[in-house]
Amino acid sequence: MAGGKATRMGGNVEKPMLQVAGKSMLQHVIDALKPVHSINRIVVAASSNTPNTTVEASELGVETLTTPGDGFEEDMRFAIRKLGLEDVLVVSADLPLITSVIVREAIQLYHSSGKPALAVMTKVENYERLGVKPQYVFEVDGQQLSAVGINLVDGRRIGEKELDQEVLIVDSQDVILNVNNSEELELARKRSASVRGKMSK
Repeated sequence: MAGGKATRMGGNVEKPMLQVAGKSMLQHVIDALKPVHSINRIVVAASSNTPNTTVEASELGVETLTTPGDGFEEDMRFAIRKLGLEDVLVVSADLPLITSVIVREAIQLYHSSGKPALAVMTKVENYERLGVKPQYVFEVDGQQLSAVGINLVDGRRIGEKELDQEVLIVDSQDVILNVNNSEELELARKRSASVRGKMSK
């Protein structure tokens, strides 16, 4: 999902095109998805809000789809219906530290749960440790959780108002870092540099 207006970011660069560790956030997400063998198709859902993102996606060798740009959920439903998708992994383009490991874990749990939907979430205190605020907070089994921006859904049931949903709770502060403003972008750049530094030792 890469078609939002990103009004909180400021500046003239489309949010998916912002650079973290020498690559756009869009490329980081695509690079995390490509090694996952159970993913057989990657489509970047962009809109008139993100024309340069569409160009970049094509250059990275993935499909693109132009959505109305009406909002995350509206565009997601549009894309699923337009493409006639069945099992769908939905990922926000602003998760620059996403890994193939968490993607595989989410897919495996989705299939083993037998439920038509899954959301990857984290405890609110994990955001507090990062020094950022979660966008939305949900109470799940007595826990205060926030959605990370990784979901799976049975596209054949996308028209239903409410689906029984499995929840995967993750603690990795890197995976949960969803970039919505300049402060979070700077934090993602610092954490990415820290990870690279550890790997080079």
